[in-house]
Amino acid sequence: MTHRVLETGTDDLLAEIDRGVAVLTMNRPERRNALSDAMLEGMAAALAVCEADREVGCVVLTGAGGAFCAGGDVKGFAERVARGPSQTPVHERIERQRRLQRATAGRLHAMAKPTIACVEGAAAGAGLGLALACDLRVASDAGVFVTSFARVGLSGDYGATWFLTRMLGKAKAMELLLFSPRMTAAQASEAGLVNRVVPAGEALEAALDWGRTLAAGPSIAMGAIKGNVLRAVDGDLLTCMDLEVNEMMRCGETADHAAAVAAFAAKETPVFEGR
Repeated sequence: MTHRVLETGTDDLLAEIDRGVAVLTMNRPERRNALSDAMLEGMAAALAVCEADREVGCVVLTGAGGAFCAGGDVKGFAERVARGPSQTPVHERIERQRRLQRATAGRLHAMAKPTIACVEGAAAGAGLGLALACDLRVASDAGVFVTSFARVGLSGDYGATWFLTRMLGKAKAMELLLFSPRMTAAQASEAGLVNRVVPAGEALEAALDWGRTLAAGPSIAMGAIKGNVLRAVDGDLLTCMDLEVNEMMRCGETADHAAAVAAFAAKETPVFEGR
């Protein structure tokens, strides 16, 4: 697998693929990687490429300059308010936001490949939503998690409400959304929002270590596992078990399964090819 740089159309989002892991870096460090239109469009395009590219086995989302993502650009909000009411009809703005949310947080959550958020510094507002949309979260001990929406008179987006409620339950999600307390990485880990906490400056390497392990695994089975887990969140037991059978039968016909069985019998390490 070769190293490749993905063209995103903007410097606000950097993207590269190396050893089967696609690393997407939100790159506005002067604003703690607050979201911009260009960043979101670039992320949507890069994720679409990653989802379709057989060479990509895992996606890691991170931020530049010691922060993950501050969410919406509050300075930009202030500038927009100063300019007066938008001339773009509200239905067009709603439709665009829906499209970008589905193409970013929605795709991170639903694509049939593992996704990992690497959190150094703050994950706030919509940035928190993007982190929670990923399947796994690796955070440095300097990581901070905060909803932030209510602090700026907003209700929340990028799936933050949905993810928090399913991960923590109604009461805790309500507390975090209404009061916007700052959670340290340790507190987030204890609550179940973070999978692994490492020393400051080491989160990316830890995330890449996981990513390379996952990218080297049986990609068809990994996609099926992710699909099973996602259905388990909302589905009833019998439906989920029926669908588990479908995926087990499909995986049982793959070359990866045959290779793994043969390697197990020979006490060797299997090599997976995504077939």
